[in-house]
Amino acid sequence: MARANSQRMQQVFTISVAAEIVSVHQQTLRHYERLGLIEPFRGKGEIRYYSPEDIERIQQIRRLVDELGVNLAGVEVILNMRDQLERMRVDYEETIARLRAEHESDIRRLKEIIWRMQGEG
Repeated sequence: MARANSQRMQQVFTISVAAEIVSVHQQTLRHYERLGLIEPFRGKGEIRYYSPEDIERIQQIRRLVDELGVNLAGVEVILNMRDQLERMRVDYEETIARLRAEHESDIRRLKEIIWRMQGEG
């Protein structure tokens, strides 16, 4: 969940605005943070700043709790699994891109060998 500070320079919201956006009390957001469910960026004076991604994650938490009746321990498991799946998806896409590049390189190399062999014959 950690993101570079430069990425966090996008639109951010203070805890009061974030709480209003997701229709929860500020204490709820602090509780989610204590549980490790969210990790808002901390600015000067330890002010919490919530990114659009943080807001989306809070909305996911609220849906799991309110609509599906999942308790916060279950929410943590579900979100950790989602995060793990996302990391695996990224790794998979990177592996596919690397293999594709290797395959294309091998094809070029083999074509050059065939071209040279045809030129010698």
